[in-house]
Amino acid sequence: MEINQVILNIQEQKKLPNLKYEIREKTTAFTKRLFYTLFDSATPVEENIKGLGKDFQELVKLVCWEPGQPCSEIWNSYCKKLPKILEKLSQDAKAITESDPAANSLEEVYLAYPGFYAIAIFRLSHELNKIKLPLVPRLMTECAHRETGVDINPGAHIGVPFFIDHATGVVIGETTVIKNNVKIYQGVTLGALSVDRKLRNIKRHPTIENNVTIYANATILGGDTIIGANSVIGGNVWLTSSVPENSMVSHTPQINIKKTVRNE
Repeated sequence: MEINQVILNIQEQKKLPNLKYEIREKTTAFTKRLFYTLFDSATPVEENIKGLGKDFQELVKLVCWEPGQPCSEIWNSYCKKLPKILEKLSQDAKAITESDPAANSLEEVYLAYPGFYAIAIFRLSHELNKIKLPLVPRLMTECAHRETGVDINPGAHIGVPFFIDHATGVVIGETTVIKNNVKIYQGVTLGALSVDRKLRNIKRHPTIENNVTIYANATILGGDTIIGANSVIGGNVWLTSSVPENSMVSHTPQINIKKTVRNE
């Protein structure tokens, strides 16, 4: 095939005019700058807030391709919410420091805990998702997903404080509701029972009530599934139905240990 024909074939198949990878790159840069502005003591707040406003307007031009969306008005509204988001994240970090014996300082939590980073990006993206900014909130949480292995949809609702310990492999679906003082470990999935486009805008992920702990690799599925307050869900548990409050749920595999004798 001649190179001109190759070029023509590629051009004919590029039929999504709004599919611009510049959106992803600019969202990643915006997310990093936002994180530094809010947390890094050496980053000047006033200067960076102004810069973030300009970055945001550039993103708006790229993502608000549908007519009639007042995206340009979002930034000022979002800025007003940042102090409240920081208050929530401070409570998250404090709870991690107080509950994890491996945490030596608040600074260590902010700098070294992938679970905290994922929660922070989630809380920052969730507010943009609530005001229906297209695409950007999801791309923000994908920044955290790439760096930490934690996949939290920005549409989820998560109370305060929240702690993801060790982090890697956690999945929290779009319609998940997590209430206050919940702790989960690596590999936990809060997902849907099935994937069907007809379920869009329907609650299909579980509800986790106050003071619940969910241990590693537990899987909890379904929009009608409620984990009652003060419950403990053990590692490797698979749940598709509700659990009453104050429950202890465990999975007990059969483990056989055989002593071997060596011939000497």
